[in-house]
Amino acid sequence: MNRIKIVLENKGIRQTWLAEKLGKSFNTVNGYVQNRQQPRLEILNEIAEILDVDVKELIVSNKK
Repeated sequence: MNRIKIVLENKGIRQTWLAEKLGKSFNTVNGYVQNRQQPRLEILNEIAEILDVDVKELIVSNKK
């Protein structure tokens, strides 16, 4: 799972803006945000760079 939705909300950024910056369709980004699909690691790093956050802020650890 990822935390893209939470980071976008905290920064007041819309999915359409992120989609435009990534060069991806809104539906693709919406899939990431809704956790219906997970971005490849390269895309996750690009999202972190665009949002100016550490990539660790975008992922949820499954370790307990």
